[in-house]
Amino acid sequence: MSKETNFDKFWELAAKKKLLIPLSLLGLLITMVGIVYTVNKINQQPAETSPPVTSTSTIKAVTALGRIEPYGEAIQLSPPPDIGGTRIGKLLVKEGDWLAKDQTIAILDNYDRTLADVELAQQEIKVAQANLAVVKAGAKTGEIKAQAAAIARLKAQLNGEIAANKAEIARLEAQLFTETAEREATISRWQAELRNAEREFQRYQKLAQEGVISESELDSRSLSVETAKERVTEAQATYNKTLTTLREEINQAKAVDIQEINTLQKQITEATATLERIAEVRDVDVEVAQAEVGRSIAKLRQAEESLKLTQVKAPTDGQIIKINAYPGELVSEDKGVVEFGRTNQMVVVAEVYESDISKVRLGQQAIITSESGAFEGEVRGVVSHIGLYIGKQDVLDTDPAADVDSRVVEVEIKVNQDDSDRVAHLTNSKAIVKIML
Repeated sequence: MSKETNFDKFWELAAKKKLLIPLSLLGLLITMVGIVYTVNKINQQPAETSPPVTSTSTIKAVTALGRIEPYGEAIQLSPPPDIGGTRIGKLLVKEGDWLAKDQTIAILDNYDRTLADVELAQQEIKVAQANLAVVKAGAKTGEIKAQAAAIARLKAQLNGEIAANKAEIARLEAQLFTETAEREATISRWQAELRNAEREFQRYQKLAQEGVISESELDSRSLSVETAKERVTEAQATYNKTLTTLREEINQAKAVDIQEINTLQKQITEATATLERIAEVRDVDVEVAQAEVGRSIAKLRQAEESLKLTQVKAPTDGQIIKINAYPGELVSEDKGVVEFGRTNQMVVVAEVYESDISKVRLGQQAIITSESGAFEGEVRGVVSHIGLYIGKQDVLDTDPAADVDSRVVEVEIKVNQDDSDRVAHLTNSKAIVKIML
């Protein structure tokens, strides 16, 4: 019974396997037909049903490097070049100060002497006017008074010259004191270095004798000693030359002072003698007195103009960007006293390549970013000026392979007022400019 049962199961299983193979082949065939049908269906779909091809829209712009500066550029304020050798007497501002037009920035060290010239000219006008009034009086007594006024004028001039010459001599003596102290300090420093070099040389001599160092090292220390000696000698020579020059200037100023005093005293003596032999008043005497008044007025105007030159003033409303000279320092012709600019409105000067300048128009919008990270985000502006000159690129790219001989045109971008304050403190900072087309 058991054997028959197993036999029946064997044939039953075999029958199932015979059916399984055809069924598997049939299923595989149906799957392949479905795949082919699906592919054909996809290929037959119209073009508009295909997934759209997205194209990245590019923003057209002219890109250039530029620099940030105040409207109208940052300018260097200096005394007139014909004054020469001026020093700062008083500095009335500090960096960051906002000034109104004609506000005084600095006073030069020759202000006091020039002010004395103005006051002297004012006194001379008074004397000349008094002399004219006396001459017009017509009496001999009036002429006497007029001559006395002339004497008073000469005395006033004498006092003014004495005061002015004393001020000049005092200035030269103060300069001599300052220069002497500076030169002596320099000599002391070089002497100290010489002593140190000599001690080092002695120590190296011992080491050379012991065979610790080479002869070349010893020679190097010997050369250091000689160099230090030369520096001391040179500093001493400079010291002597400076002292000699300043002392000669002081002696010359004193000689001029004596000569001017003698001349005026002689004039006073002659005027006093004339006072004793005055005649009747004549029309020509009145004309001379009137001319003297006019000459005195002209001299006062000249002195007042000279006084203006001793003050450095703001040409417009603006801000002190940088101070280049402090009290006691000589004003450099290259740097001036201060750098000044109208930082309430900043601009960016973009250097646009010659090949791109034809695309730039007034009024185009511009986006400015910082190449160095001096400010965050973007700053926006408008093209306000296009240069007429093609020059060499000044703002260089950090890329070492960039063309440093590129020909560019400067285009001025006026920064929007809302963004101007963000970059008001970044004069000369490098920026990347995109001018939107």
